[in-house]
Amino acid sequence: MSKRRAQRRAEQRREGETGGGGQGAGWIYWVLGGALLIAAISVGVNVFTGMGSGAMEPVELEGLDDPQELVEFADPVELGDPDAPVTIVEFADYQCPACQQYASQVLPSVKSQLVDEGRVRYRFYDFPLVEMHQNAFYAARAARCAGEQERYWDYHDELFLHQSTWAASGNPRSHFTGYADDLGLDVNDFESCLRSDRYADVVTANQMLGRQLGVSGTPTIFVDRGDGAAIRVQEWTFANILAAVEGESDG
Repeated sequence: MSKRRAQRRAEQRREGETGGGGQGAGWIYWVLGGALLIAAISVGVNVFTGMGSGAMEPVELEGLDDPQELVEFADPVELGDPDAPVTIVEFADYQCPACQQYASQVLPSVKSQLVDEGRVRYRFYDFPLVEMHQNAFYAARAARCAGEQERYWDYHDELFLHQSTWAASGNPRSHFTGYADDLGLDVNDFESCLRSDRYADVVTANQMLGRQLGVSGTPTIFVDRGDGAAIRVQEWTFANILAAVEGESDG
C-alpha cells in the first residue's frame, strides 16, 4: 500500500463515515479505463489559503494516472448497507441551489424508502463548481471536518439549510464554525481541521473523478445496479430515481 493510500485509510478511520472506492465501483473503473487521465490530472490548481482559513480551492495532485488509484483516493461519503444490490452515486456542490432542492425535497425519500430499507447503498461525491461558487470547495472541506466527529450527514443538512447565508460571505469560516457549534461538535477540533488543508486533496480528487465521468453540472445522479454499467438519471425526481433503481427507465 502506498504512503498516500495509507494516509487516506488513517483519515477514513478517524472520520468514521467514508468508504473506499473499490466495492460497487466497477462501472466507474470501466468508464475511466478509456479516459485520457494523465492529461487531466497533470493540470492542477495551487492551494489558496487566506486569513487562516485553510484550503479554499482545489489543490494540485500528482500520481493518480491509474484509474483505480483515482477512484480509491476520491473517497465518497456513504450511507446504507455496503452489500446492497444497487448503488446510487451523487455528485454535488454545497453552494448549488439545485443541490439544495435535491437535498431537501428528494434525498429524504431516497433515504427512507431505499437506503433505510436496505435496497440501496448511497455514495456522495463532492463536485464544487469553483468557477462560479467561491465557497463551495471550502464547504465541502467543512463537511468532511464534521465527519471526523461522525456528524457528516447532519452537517450536510446544515450547509444546505443555511446555504443562502454562507454562500454570500466573503469568508464563511465563522458560519461553518457556528454550524459545528449548533450540532454540538468539539469546535476546537473542527476549527483545527478547517484551518488546515485537510481533505483538500480528497475533495479535489472527487472533482477530478466527476469530470472524468462526464459530470458538468450538479446534482448529477448515477444508478448502478451491479451489472458493470450505470444509468445517469436525467431528471432527479424521486420517481425517476426509483424507476432507475428498479430497472424500469433511465429517467
